[in-house]
Amino acid sequence: MKYSALFVTSVLAVGSASAFVPAFRKGPTLLFAVKSKPDPSPSTSSRLKRTTPLADWAKDNDIKIGGVEIVASNNAGLGLYSTQNLSVNDIVIQVPTKLTLSVQSPTDYNTVMEKNLFSSDPKAYRNSPWWTALSIQLNYYDKVDSVNQLAGAVNMKPWIDSLPRAYDTPFHWSESSLDELQYRPMIEAVALQKRVLRKQYDDLVAASKEFSSRISYDDFVWGCESARSRAFSGAYSGSAFNPIPYATVTALVAVYIGLGIGTVEQAANGAALVVCGSILKDFVFPKLVKAQKYVICPLIDMANHVGVGSTGNVAFEYFSDGFSLSVLDPGVQQGKEMFISYGPRNNDQLLQYYGFVEQNNAHDVYILPPIREWNIEALEQACGRKVGSGRLEKLDRAGLLGFATNYLNTNTEAANSIGGVVLTRTTGIDPAVIQALRALMSSDDEWEDSGEAIGNFAAEVSPANERAARTAARRALEIELESKATTIEEDENLLKMYKESEGIDNEQVLAVLFRLEKKKLLKEAIRNIA
Repeated sequence: MKYSALFVTSVLAVGSASAFVPAFRKGPTLLFAVKSKPDPSPSTSSRLKRTTPLADWAKDNDIKIGGVEIVASNNAGLGLYSTQNLSVNDIVIQVPTKLTLSVQSPTDYNTVMEKNLFSSDPKAYRNSPWWTALSIQLNYYDKVDSVNQLAGAVNMKPWIDSLPRAYDTPFHWSESSLDELQYRPMIEAVALQKRVLRKQYDDLVAASKEFSSRISYDDFVWGCESARSRAFSGAYSGSAFNPIPYATVTALVAVYIGLGIGTVEQAANGAALVVCGSILKDFVFPKLVKAQKYVICPLIDMANHVGVGSTGNVAFEYFSDGFSLSVLDPGVQQGKEMFISYGPRNNDQLLQYYGFVEQNNAHDVYILPPIREWNIEALEQACGRKVGSGRLEKLDRAGLLGFATNYLNTNTEAANSIGGVVLTRTTGIDPAVIQALRALMSSDDEWEDSGEAIGNFAAEVSPANERAARTAARRALEIELESKATTIEEDENLLKMYKESEGIDNEQVLAVLFRLEKKKLLKEAIRNIA
């Protein structure tokens, strides 16, 4: 299963708390069951069997589940399906915070990891990227010691065993399979990912013999992919509600007033300081320091993603110190899968880190080559205009032509390292590109009237210029689509053939599905550009 939802700070016990009804209190139901729909894949069936001990583990560790069960299907791995009709605000899972794995960025302090794996150099763990730190934690409980001392000596093995042991992401694909994507940005992003993970591992090995002797590179990669695909994140990093300060100040106020030590106003001022201090610590200060928290939450991580129309919401419960999965409008019918949203993920991110492609993804993007690599002669022919002197030089100085080479990049979140032209399904082609094309295709009079300033092409300068700019954009998109080794129709037929055949590797299907979605996005943009 692939999971990474947006971290939602939600105080369910305040205001509308009464609207949230635990589904596990509505009647006698199993804690949860595991079963399969027809013909799950062998890897999914194997994982489903490993998931069975989760029931007892969840019950023993005060995880509350009701109204959902874990189901294996042929094309989506494991997921959460409703066992009854679920209404808006029903809570189906609650997990104590102590059972989660978490990392605070940019600096994480974990005494167990530092003592047992990085005693010689604690900063090696402390300053690691969040996905590296979570990989270390996952591998520690999987390879070193399954007992989580920070959670009160809880054995994490039943949950760890339920995780996928391999991921079908492009990281593991052959070069020929990557070429089948027909998409340069993804190929470059995967190459960058491989370089960064190898360097991270080598740095950890150099820093700690304990780490290098217990965790292999393949183990490390497994942990990183598990973290990437199962963690959710958010800015909130304060602690859960602690009643002790409030109980203490209440008692002190009673004594203060009862013994006549001071006035009611003085006691109230002191109590207000305590309350304000608690609020500052839990809510204000974490936001000021821009701390980010990444969490992997057992069982909730079984929920699958949908880009639009999610029916589940993940939230941190401040007063109960835990995480919950609740039902969103319009509810979930019995037997239907409960989906959450990982956030506005495009197919580049979904395939690279989660191993699947979402059809008709509302958040999808296409990254074209930078303008400096476009066929200017073909654009001139389409527009009936020549690119005048000085245009390209000015655009280059303005940074609108992209980069001449792929600059050294270690940010695995950035798939557009060469400054390519970004096309989105929601907004179309980047407005900055239209601005650049207005300047590029401007007549000498239009160029002179603008003062030869790129900034003066931010808005339409004339109907003729606007027509030329958009014709150039449309032609660039057509050239990109025409450059593909296969057509949309050929890819659609190939997918049909794969569905009817046996023994087809999943990466073959994913590669065709991915490139088909990219071509459909290009075709939509060509049709929509005016």
